[in-house]
Amino acid sequence: MQNFCKFSFFAFIGIMVFVSGCATNPVSGRKQLLFLSESGEVQLDRENSPHQVSADYGAVQDEELNRYVSAVGNQLTEVSHRPNMPYNFNVVNAVYINAYAFPGGTIAVTRGMLVRLDSEADLAAVLGHEIGHVCSRHTAQQYTMSTLGSAAVSLAALVVQQNNSEYTSLVSGLGGMASGALLARYSRSDEREADALSLEYMTKAHYNPQGCINVMDILRRISTNEPGAVEMLFATHPMSEERYDTAVREVAEKYASCTNYPINRERFQEKTARLRAMKHAIDKMEEGEKAIAANKLDEAESALGEALKEAPRDYAGLMLMAKCQLARKNAGEAEKYARQAHEVYPEEPQAVHLLGMSKTQLKEYDAAYAYFSEYEKMLPGNPNTIFFKGYALEGMGRRNEAAQQYRQYMNSVHEGDYYNHARQKLSGWGYMRQNQGKNRQRGSVSYSW
Repeated sequence: MQNFCKFSFFAFIGIMVFVSGCATNPVSGRKQLLFLSESGEVQLDRENSPHQVSADYGAVQDEELNRYVSAVGNQLTEVSHRPNMPYNFNVVNAVYINAYAFPGGTIAVTRGMLVRLDSEADLAAVLGHEIGHVCSRHTAQQYTMSTLGSAAVSLAALVVQQNNSEYTSLVSGLGGMASGALLARYSRSDEREADALSLEYMTKAHYNPQGCINVMDILRRISTNEPGAVEMLFATHPMSEERYDTAVREVAEKYASCTNYPINRERFQEKTARLRAMKHAIDKMEEGEKAIAANKLDEAESALGEALKEAPRDYAGLMLMAKCQLARKNAGEAEKYARQAHEVYPEEPQAVHLLGMSKTQLKEYDAAYAYFSEYEKMLPGNPNTIFFKGYALEGMGRRNEAAQQYRQYMNSVHEGDYYNHARQKLSGWGYMRQNQGKNRQRGSVSYSW
């Protein structure tokens, strides 16, 4: 049996190599073994990036700001190594500091990052860095290495998971898609390459390369003064003095002739004026979010209350307050804030999910099921929605339908608190053979229907 398993594994790898073959890296021109084709990168992006954007409270509703950031990004993609990828740029409502890229070209910068930049050249450096990750196919490389390490590949091997806190598991319920999830954990080598490409692209697009150094200086200062503020950014994009020194040297030597290019500070300040005017509120939202994660709910409520006094119709602020109230087991207040958020941004699905969570906590299972069903229509593909539909059906006493949802959930997710709950219920209800369930292979569940 062991020899058969070994044979199966190497046969799998052989098939993958045969099917995928060696690809030419768009940046280096060298051949490399990749198990993820370009169309596969785009598909992975389309399946997962909408969930991350929603977890980050959606794209900002300031269309002029989104157009501006997209225009800067598009200038860079035109001079990149993969200009024909289906790029799209988003300013997302999240208040933590980060920017990220999915392998098919979906790139996002958070409000928390944007309000800390000073010029268009800074913005070009951030976007150029993310475009560099796409062009170098860094996620595809990680996917391949993960495949070589395990015949059973899942996207979970490529993502940054948050701590399994009560806040994450109970309040968000977004399939582990809270802030920063589904982002590749890049190596220092990847970061150096993305830095180099950022400088190349921004100077080709006639941006002053000093913007790259400015961004690093900003992040270094924040790291010194507010170390927790860049924790997620540095987890996905490891920072080092060596990276900074290399950028300074490259600008001084290789790109010295480009330092007279404009930084476009005035234009950046004008285009981001509305956002920068609410920086204090954004800072308070970030403070509140961290306090919720640390279970300091009084502090969270105070900070978020201050933020909402300044920005009473801010979607992220309302959502964070709803999550804070859920964490306090104050479902009525949570529902109130989630409903306000839904009224402010009806196209963004996360508020619908929180309405379902509020109704679940209130034990109003019919309404909870309706909200989770609506959320699933708005943003399909989240396995946790299946679990919560099952949980609501269980609360309604509709055991057979609940069992169907739990079974479907367990076919997608193979561990965690929700998995354990579903497995326990199916076993207790007699839908799963206990002896086979205990000895099952990972990912294979035995049922008796």
